[in-house]
Amino acid sequence: MKIKRILVSQPKPSTPKSPYFDLADKSNVKVDFRPFIQVEALPAKEFRTQKVNLLDHTAVIFTSRTAIDHYFRIAEEMRVTVPDTMKYFCISEATAFYLQKYIVYRKRKIFHSTGRFVDLVDVVKKHKDETYLVPLSDIHKQEIPTLLNKAKAKYSKAILYKTVSSDLSDLKDVNYDILVFFSPSGITSLLQNFPDFVQNDTKIASFGPATAKAVKDAGLRLDIQAPMPQAPSMTMALEQFIKQFNKGQR
Repeated sequence: MKIKRILVSQPKPSTPKSPYFDLADKSNVKVDFRPFIQVEALPAKEFRTQKVNLLDHTAVIFTSRTAIDHYFRIAEEMRVTVPDTMKYFCISEATAFYLQKYIVYRKRKIFHSTGRFVDLVDVVKKHKDETYLVPLSDIHKQEIPTLLNKAKAKYSKAILYKTVSSDLSDLKDVNYDILVFFSPSGITSLLQNFPDFVQNDTKIASFGPATAKAVKDAGLRLDIQAPMPQAPSMTMALEQFIKQFNKGQR
């Protein structure tokens, strides 16, 4: 049987120029999108148990737009006025621009990196006198505290939101040829929603080493992995696999 249906465990792209739509046209497959995980706000009451005072910090490190949303949400819920002197260190220029939703951008001290946390830490190192707050999800990359500790940065982690599994019960009787995952949480969600899941001929694609490890740790077969030298993006990896696989099904 040729590959005809793919489920991508992320929200549907908001732009018509997504490479996934190009993949659907080129490879003659149907691509559906469904987030396997969702973000839930941590209430102020629960945040208080962390004993982290927002105003004890002179700078904030943002690794995502979601982190920005929840930092300003928790400040509002706790009736904390973020001072104009607060400095912001953002993982990328796009993340930095997102701050305009909450502050007058041109009047603040904002720094950004290339999109890699290791590069952002290099920026942080140049501002050693700051005390940083790092808003995070309960599930976050271990490299964040590891690199900050290595840089001897003064910081506090603030868990402001949680990553939880989506309800996928409506997919119970829907069959896909390929399931595409981007985080270990996606694999957790699959097994929580479908504890009796049997892979059989279903192909599993994963992005990043942590996700690949989660697939294997769950006892599942990993068929497509990205990024790889010959396929730096997930869509390229999928296209190459489908072309090779479907050729053999004639």
